[in-house]
Amino acid sequence: MNKVFLVIQREYLARVKKKSFLLATILTPLIFPTVMGIFLWIAVGEEKGASLRIIEVVDDNNLFFLESRDQYAFSFSKVAIDEGKRQVQSGERFGFLYIPKIQLDSPTGITYFGETNPSMTFIADLESSLKRRIEEQRMMESGIDPKVLDAYRTRVSIQSITLDNSGNEKINDATINYGIGFFTGILIYIFIFVYGNQIMQGVIEEKSSRIIEILVSSIKPFQLMLGKIIGIGAVGLTQFLIWLMLIAGVSSIVIGYFGMQMPQQTAMELASPAMTEMSNMNINNDYSEIIQVIGGINFVKIALTFVFYFIGGYLLYGSFFAAIGAAVDTPSDAQQFMLPVTIPLLIAYLGLFVFVLDDPNSNVSFWLSIVPFTSPIAMMGRASYGVPFFDLALSMSLLIIGFLSTTWFAGKIYKIGILMHGSKVNYKTLWKWIKMD
Repeated sequence: MNKVFLVIQREYLARVKKKSFLLATILTPLIFPTVMGIFLWIAVGEEKGASLRIIEVVDDNNLFFLESRDQYAFSFSKVAIDEGKRQVQSGERFGFLYIPKIQLDSPTGITYFGETNPSMTFIADLESSLKRRIEEQRMMESGIDPKVLDAYRTRVSIQSITLDNSGNEKINDATINYGIGFFTGILIYIFIFVYGNQIMQGVIEEKSSRIIEILVSSIKPFQLMLGKIIGIGAVGLTQFLIWLMLIAGVSSIVIGYFGMQMPQQTAMELASPAMTEMSNMNINNDYSEIIQVIGGINFVKIALTFVFYFIGGYLLYGSFFAAIGAAVDTPSDAQQFMLPVTIPLLIAYLGLFVFVLDDPNSNVSFWLSIVPFTSPIAMMGRASYGVPFFDLALSMSLLIIGFLSTTWFAGKIYKIGILMHGSKVNYKTLWKWIKMD
């Protein structure tokens, strides 16, 4: 065990001391706040210096009226279509909206002309405004006063409450649960791919430089493989924790510079005693419910679950990457063996979006979170919603068994492949190595 620890220490220190590690660890977290700051700066500058965009409107029905908003202003006239197009081409108008004679039950033929492609939001706003006016007109023609109908329209909001076996009630929100499951699942997916490839590259480099032949004279190949997997994983975990702290700190500075607030700051303000006096106001009802939802989430349990699957998934797939690196001489040769490793990860990734986050209690979600090859990603999608103890215990147990099994199989491949040079390896060869004592 002492030899494994020495390998872990060597792998960890050798990578942490590299300039590339320091640069990547420091610069990568700065990229996101920097990009966010640049976009905010551009958006603020564009909003301040934006010129008024006039859109010429020709309405053959004399029915529609569009209110000017933001930097858009609407000018109504009776110009010909060709003249409206010319105004757009000459720059006199930003756009030209033509509304021909339409049937209210089937409005067609409405056209917008512009020199540039309009944004999806802009077109959606136009469609919404026209749709609302058409509906009002149809109601008036049917003898229904739109104002009376609006007075009877009621906003319905269903509060979701989970009951546990002891009868305790907990408010929940699927949107927040979805966000937590999405974020944690994707983090594990990225971590496995990035640092799994680092294991494979490290093994190939040591194998090609013949350093490995010296190492195996003093340590068992299995111990060397295990130490390398854990050592590189520790490097990744260190880098990940530093990234979290730097991204959170720098993002707070950037957002604060533009007079905005981080979400947690807003939540704290709303939860402060000074804000409780406003609890009876409708404007704070949604915020109050969000705070109750966040307060009801067991973040400690989710964090511990994340750490377990974060490490367990990496160890499971890290052994595969180490075995592939030992079996080949160059990275290009490794591509033929990457497909069986990549497919389960892609299934878990797609299953997270298609099944797990949509319905965490479905049979497909259950099996995705139980099978060791997909559980590290899929279970995090279920964890934020709340997972029965039996499901969680079964999934964790199978993941541990899966890691030990794959490490044993990978160790047999690693033991022989690490000393093989110049020979082409295929799946048949790998199977022979696994069966050898």
